[in-house]
Order: sequence, then structure tokens, then C-alpha cells
Amino acid sequence: MQVQIKFLGGAKSVTGSRYLLEIDHQKFLVDCGLFQGLKELRLRNWDEFPIDPAEIHAVILTHAHIDHTGYLPKLVKEGFSGRIYCTYPTLDLTKILLKDSAKLQEEEAEYAQRKGYSRHAKPQPLYTVGDAEKVFNLLEPVEMETPTQLVNGVTFTFFNAGHILGAAILKIKVKGKNQEKKIVFSGDLGRFQDPIFNPPARIPFADILLMESTYGDRKQPTLHPEDELGRAIRETLRNGGVAVIPAFAVGRTQMILFYLHLLLHKGKIPNVPIYVDSPMAIDVTKLYKQFMSYHRLGPLFEEEEEHNPFHHPNLHYYQTQEASISLNEIRSNAIIISASGMATGGRILHHLYHRLPNEHDSIIFVGYQAEGTRGRRILDGEATSRMYGVEVPVKAKTYYIEGLSAHADQDELMEWAAGFTSRPKITFLVHGEKNASEVLAFKLKHELDWHPIIPDYLESFVLFDGI
Repeated sequence: MQVQIKFLGGAKSVTGSRYLLEIDHQKFLVDCGLFQGLKELRLRNWDEFPIDPAEIHAVILTHAHIDHTGYLPKLVKEGFSGRIYCTYPTLDLTKILLKDSAKLQEEEAEYAQRKGYSRHAKPQPLYTVGDAEKVFNLLEPVEMETPTQLVNGVTFTFFNAGHILGAAILKIKVKGKNQEKKIVFSGDLGRFQDPIFNPPARIPFADILLMESTYGDRKQPTLHPEDELGRAIRETLRNGGVAVIPAFAVGRTQMILFYLHLLLHKGKIPNVPIYVDSPMAIDVTKLYKQFMSYHRLGPLFEEEEEHNPFHHPNLHYYQTQEASISLNEIRSNAIIISASGMATGGRILHHLYHRLPNEHDSIIFVGYQAEGTRGRRILDGEATSRMYGVEVPVKAKTYYIEGLSAHADQDELMEWAAGFTSRPKITFLVHGEKNASEVLAFKLKHELDWHPIIPDYLESFVLFDGI
């Protein structure tokens, strides 16, 4: 039995996670993400897929984020018809995220054609809402820590990864004629002291390990990021402005709501309205009550309304476009949370368009901003930000609150790696920008005597031959 792996994404970048595992003549895809950020990466979404999607037996998802699931509609559109395995929360989240992704792409294509700023006469979305919905019947949920057979001799098991609702570490067992081998995909690992999720599970052994390295070159500087968040909001409100927080609808919005609720009750921010302007975030937040065993906030749902961070008098959920537009009239004393977290699309663009030129307002970034994204460029100090075909002046104050990321930092990645009872035979560092992966590789080598490989895009490796 021969086992090979090919890196179709997530190599020297934090987007487009796709790992093709070939076991004899069976092909499996672990994650099926969309490339985001730099234009040269985004263009890969339009490339012909490196293999015929119809040849893929199954897809296994570590979690629902678009950089791990967002290519699924195109994969199905091009011929994939197998099962897509995931945890129960990931199934529901993936449905929400894919429909939203498709809707945004349809809207952006239509807007670009109407405004005439596309180089294409009739710009097309990568996929439509109809394409996204064709994925749903292929999704098959699996409980955590429940071994599941893929094909004869190949089983997989999900373990808690933290990070977001339903996120999993994936362990695949391959049983040959003479030996059994274990391949572990870390997925995206969460924080060890997360207020909402339990820390990532300890995995004692792996022959082959694919480990994320998003924060491989940095440490979260504070154990109390809510204090910095509170300070940024107080400064904004004293300045007579509105605080705008770009936040991913899945995970980050719920964490921000938790911290804002805490700050309000402790009197560390004024008693002002909080607007969640993201239909997707509203749908996602409802899932926290449905899947209470997957997080630590269960007891809060049993308390009175004022003690629930997702449902209290200061909190206002805005679903409609008309309600969203009405927020433009607010001049001060408010907090607006909207997606996406890296300001690459969604309703947040509408708010940035109106708020960036106002020096009294502030934009508070609360998570990692990938290279090439609008969020990264604004934080790096660009004087104008192009959106809707217009150069918008950046006069609002910007903040970056570290410690609110849903990713394990360098110390936590090292701590998780140290939990293996023996060194994996091969470790690949994935899902990280080049420098982050290289710094983490250096630490793993010098502190744990590991010898990690940082793969290139489309690079292949034979993992086992003759097992």
C-alpha cells in the first residue's frame, strides 16, 4: 500500500487549505478552502483543479471557515459527488457560510458590471447560491471522538481543536497488510485559555503530522485582551465617534459579544447600544444554544436575559439591508460589529466606506489580517482604501487588539507539539505565511529536535510505500 500527499493549498499561505491524500488508488481531500488575500492567491480559485474532482472519493472538513470549505461548490460543480464528512456544528455552519459566500460573489459580480469597474464585460461569480446548495446533500455529520470508516482499511476520528464551534483535529488511520500508520491534521488550533472553547485535545502519537503555523512567529502579548478592547472603545466614544469592529461571523463575533457584555457589566465601557450588522453572525449565534456541549457557555443560557452575552437589552441584531443603511445616521455613542473580519467583503465594506473618512470614528481590528487583505493594508497605514471603485480616505483611528485571535500563538503551538509522546516521522508546517512557518520550524528543530518540512504549493510527497 502506498500513501502520498499533495499540497493543493495552505502551503506558505493562510488560505486555500486543501490537502490531497492518495491511498493506493483512492483519493481523499482534507479541507477544500477558498484562496483569499493577495490577488495572485485569489486567482488560483479560477484555475483548473489539479485533478479531476470526480476522482475524489470523499472530503473531510476540519472546520467551517471559508478558507477550509469555500471551494466546495466549485468542486461539486466540476464533478465531485462523494461524501463530505464533518462534525455536527460544522455541517450547519458550512451551510450558512457557503450560501453567504455565494451570495456575496453574485452581488459583487452584479455590482462590478453595473459600475463598470471590472475588466470583464460580464463578470461572473466563482459559484452561485444554487451551486452552494448542491453541496448540502453531500454533507455527512460525525460525532467527535467516534472512529468512522472511509474505505476498507482507512478510518478517521475527530478531536476537539478549539478555534470555532465544531472545529476538529483529524486523525486518519491507515491499516496495510503489515502495519498501521497514523496521519494527523491539526486543522486550526484554538487558544489554550479561550473564554468560550476548551483547549485543543492532546494527540499522543502521529507518524505524519500536518500542523498549522498561522501564529508561528508571534506571541499573544496579553492575557486580558478585553482591557485593550475596552480602552479603544472608551477613547472612541470620548472622541465623539462610533466604534466599528470588523469581525468574522463565525467565532470572532461571538467572542467580541462575550467580552463587550463583560465590559458593560464591569462598568469598563459606557452603556451604549451594540449593533450586530451581519445576518450570518445572527444565524451562527443561534447555533451556540443548539450545540451547548461544544463550548463552555452553556450555563449562561440558563440565566436571565441580562446575563446572556448573546441576548441582552444593549444588543441589537440587524438583518435587513435597510436596517444596515440606517446605521449611517448614527454619529456617536455606538458600537457596530459587521463581517468580514479582514474587510475583504460583506457589509463591513459599507460601514468602512462611510466611517473611514471620519476622524472621530474608529476601526478596531480584532483578529489576524492576512497579507494582501484590505484590513492588513489599512493597518499598515495606507492613506486611501479602494472600495466600490472609489479611493476612500483613511482618517478614522485604527486599533489592532492582539490576543483576540482564535488561533493558538507560538507558545501554544509549541506546547501542543510537546504533547506528542514521540516525534512524528514527518511534520509538515501548513496554513501559515512563509515567515511564520520558518520561525516555528526553527523553534521545533532547536527545542524539540523535530525536522519540519515547509511544503510548496502543488508539491507532492510519498508518505509510506509498501505498508
